[in-house]
Amino acid sequence: MFDSESFVPFLVFSIPIIAIVGGITVAVVKAIGRQRLVELAQQERIAAIQRGVDPSKLPPLPMDDDDMSVLGLSGPERDRRRAQGLLIGGIVTLSVGIGVGVFLSLVERSENVWAVGIIPGAVGVALLLSAWIVSPKGGSMQ
Repeated sequence: MFDSESFVPFLVFSIPIIAIVGGITVAVVKAIGRQRLVELAQQERIAAIQRGVDPSKLPPLPMDDDDMSVLGLSGPERDRRRAQGLLIGGIVTLSVGIGVGVFLSLVERSENVWAVGIIPGAVGVALLLSAWIVSPKGGSMQ
């Protein structure tokens, strides 16, 4: 089959590397998308001015750092979406932690390598807790 003594160190080092590379990739793609959105809004604004539309009647450029305001969402809708995003992230991360713990306990029974799954599991619990904290009170997250 495979040697678990060489697999576990590979797994331990590959998870942070994948997370760092993935995080950088997401940040670059987000920055490129935001820049493209601003460029399109500027082109639309210039075209409207060339057609003779009063610039004061045009909506402001989407320069806000908050992505939800670019989508035109209201405050409560933005808060609900943020809470749902944290909830989904928490469920996925908690599941990954449980899965890694179960997998490692099946691969190596004599050691406590299953404890590696505690780290993503704890992150998942923290995300679920933050989803509960930021969720809009007095309503459900439907």
